[in-house]
Amino acid sequence: MCIMHMYVRTIRLSYKYVTNRIIKHTSNSKCSNIYNINTLNLFNLLPNSRQKIITNNMGSVEIPTKVLSNTSSQLKMPVIGMGSAPDFTCKKDTKEAIIEAIKQGYRHFDTAAAYGSEQALGEALKEAIQLGLVTREELFVTSKLWVTENHPHLVLPALQKSLKTLQLDYLDLYLIHWPLSSQPGKFSFPIDVADLLPFDVKGVWQSMEESLKLGLTKAIGVSNFSVKKLQNLLAVATILPAVNQVEMNLAWQQKKLREFCNANGIVLTAFSPLRKGASRGSNEVMENDMLKEIADAHGKSVAQISLRWLYEQGITFVPKSYDKQRMNQNLHIFDWTLTKEDLQKIDQINQNRLIPGPTKPSLNDLWDDEI
Repeated sequence: MCIMHMYVRTIRLSYKYVTNRIIKHTSNSKCSNIYNINTLNLFNLLPNSRQKIITNNMGSVEIPTKVLSNTSSQLKMPVIGMGSAPDFTCKKDTKEAIIEAIKQGYRHFDTAAAYGSEQALGEALKEAIQLGLVTREELFVTSKLWVTENHPHLVLPALQKSLKTLQLDYLDLYLIHWPLSSQPGKFSFPIDVADLLPFDVKGVWQSMEESLKLGLTKAIGVSNFSVKKLQNLLAVATILPAVNQVEMNLAWQQKKLREFCNANGIVLTAFSPLRKGASRGSNEVMENDMLKEIADAHGKSVAQISLRWLYEQGITFVPKSYDKQRMNQNLHIFDWTLTKEDLQKIDQINQNRLIPGPTKPSLNDLWDDEI
């Protein structure tokens, strides 16, 4: 054995020992900072063909990816991403939180023109790349087309504007934010129903397909589409949507939509996976006593139980947390499973939608009465 092979073998064995010790300790203790080891630098010495996420002093987590089967390149998306929808109760700077997320290992970042977070995300990603924390090729960035630009002739300009704000040459995924169109240039939230216009799904989707052909995005998809609205889109699409991002959590499981998307190769991404994002009384997931019992039995948090359930259903998800510990906790859901009894109990949770829609008043036919 040559000296170089001996060196690599020694490093490999050391890495395996160190990370196994860290994982073993952190899975049995509430203390996650006992080992003051920079495992990131150690891991970077090793040959690597699999995506691993090393979190300093907090152990090693391998984040699975989901193949977007409706893309020609079979693009892979990390199953967990970081959301950046507006949250006025959060005081932490968005840019600072994104840099922290990158350090912890997040590679999938979800934004939208309407969120007001594209600039901060772009600045954070640029800084992270300059610091050598990550490369552009390792990132997966999603943004969305707002309803005021949801017109055939405005899709490309809107995407180009998002790219400029994000300081990126391309997106990994571009979504139609809602199956609605409104008066161009008149932004308001909630949307006044008087400003709504007919949604030209065929024309808009043709422009989305054009953005893909131009290389402005690697994949295209939709958000907040019901089964009926997906059927209308599939009837006119040349390129099928890769993703449908919707509200999904243990109190809004959307079985019918899951079955339809699975049958048509459409990957589902859950926003509000922890039932957060709107203030309407108690949180029917995070404050659920039965879920607390399941969490205690596994030595996990309710948030981890919730995200694990989504993962076991084949769903990707974009929770939003700017808290360092909770960001890390959300990553630790891939090395254990829910029991059959857990799943049976979860199936019994009362189901109701949290987000009624973006308009005021709400539209009766937005969701097509689907559960």
